[in-house]
Order: sequence, then C-alpha cells, then structure tokens
Amino acid sequence: MNATFFETRSAEAAAYGGLVDAIGGIATAVLAIVALTGFDPRALAGVATIVFGAALLIQGGTLLSEYSSLVLPSGANASSAATESLAGDGLSAMLIVGVAGVALGVLALLGIESTVLTASAVIAFGGALVVSASSASHLYQLQTAMRRGSATQSGYELLAGQMAAGSGGVQLLTGLTAIVLGILAVSGVYSDALTLAALLVLGIAVIMTGSTLSGMVRSFVRPT
Repeated sequence: MNATFFETRSAEAAAYGGLVDAIGGIATAVLAIVALTGFDPRALAGVATIVFGAALLIQGGTLLSEYSSLVLPSGANASSAATESLAGDGLSAMLIVGVAGVALGVLALLGIESTVLTASAVIAFGGALVVSASSASHLYQLQTAMRRGSATQSGYELLAGQMAAGSGGVQLLTGLTAIVLGILAVSGVYSDALTLAALLVLGIAVIMTGSTLSGMVRSFVRPT
C-alpha cells in the first residue's frame, strides 16, 4: 500500500513537473515573438534565456526524479540499467546548461555583451537538447520493463510510447537547429533576430517535450 502510494505520488509530481516545463516553453516562445516584433529585443532575449534555462532545469530535474523513483525500489540489475541509461541521456548536461543559461541571461540583462551571451546560451541549450534527446524514450522503456514486466500494455502506455519516441526526434532536430542559428548569431549575421528565432524554436520544442513527459508519466498511474 505504502509503496503504491509513493509511486503514485512520485508520478503525479513528475507529471506536474512536465506541465510546469511546458509552461516555461510557452513563456519563452511568447517572449521571443514579442521581441521579434521589435519591442526591446535584447532585454526580452535575456529574459527568455533565463526562462528557458529554468525550464531546462525543471525538465532535467523531473526526468532525474523519475529515474530515481525507478532505481531506489529496485534490485541491482534494474539499478545498473537505469544508471547506464541516466549517464547516456545527458541529464547532467541539462542541469548544468540550465544553470549556465540562467546565469548568462542575467548577465545579458545587465548589459554585458548581451548579444554574444544570449547567442552562446542558445548554442548550449541546443547541445543539451541533442545529448538528452533519448531521455524520455529511455525513461518510458524503463517504466515499462520495471512496472509492467511482460504484461500486455494498455492503450495509454502504447500512446505514451509513441509520444516519447516522437518527442525525441523533435528534440534532436530542434537542438541541431538552435546550434546552427546560435553559431550564425555569434558570427554577427543578424544576431538578435537569429537568437530570438532560436529561442522561439526551443520554446516550442519544450512545450512539446514537457507535455509529452507529463502525459507519459500519467499513463503509468491510470487504472488498467
């Protein structure tokens, strides 16, 4: 009873984390769109960088908490598999880049090489998304193997698996796009516009991945 209650509460907390992450993506996209209209683009780019850095932190922390909830109650074999997956997914990169992005955004708002710092943050954000693109898919596979065993999957879980696989592809393409746009922005080619465009793309990607994470986790607490 207690184990089931703990698992349910942990999954619900992770689902809310995914929802908050999606809200951060919406805020980033809105700020980028407003800035692209010409309203104080450099200041809004700094704010959007801070917001996206925080969203990346939330996403990394949510995934990490879900991995931990699978590792802690399980045996040595399951723990080893989860640890290997965790190391390969680059969750530590998401957390580090999230903190760095917030710091760079703050410095940009203070007027310290704002164009270069926000463009650099965009490159780092893109790299973090690329190295962690398979995080949701690996988490889904672990959840399925450790919670359901060989039992037949429910419709909710099958849908969650498709969502996880699709979000990984979107995250990979978005990360590569952000890296390219960030490099062009650092080189001085339409720096402000390209940085804001990259932040818009990143925000949209996080909306999708955050919603996917929330739906995927909730699929494992639905009655089957």
